[in-house]
Amino acid sequence: MSVVVRFPTSNMTRSQYDSVHDALEQSGNWPAPGCLSHICFGDEDNLRVSEVWESREQLAAFGETLGPHIQAAGIQMSGEPEMFDVVRFETFATD
Repeated sequence: MSVVVRFPTSNMTRSQYDSVHDALEQSGNWPAPGCLSHICFGDEDNLRVSEVWESREQLAAFGETLGPHIQAAGIQMSGEPEMFDVVRFETFATD
């Protein structure tokens, strides 16, 4: 079953986010298998990330890759990620 995950970052800056995203892309680990949707939002000095994953198992597997990059960027979490089962997932093309 697909899941939504919300990562409770604590004052994550744009520079920190970009360093993790760039490192994952450069290492060939992004986009991650099973990640259906990724969104980064918020103020430049307090960004948040939410994602939709095909399964909890794929998210957990990616966590092993993601964790060291988060630590290297100095990103702090304010708690455990929140996970919710997806009831419906729709995407819409825009022109």
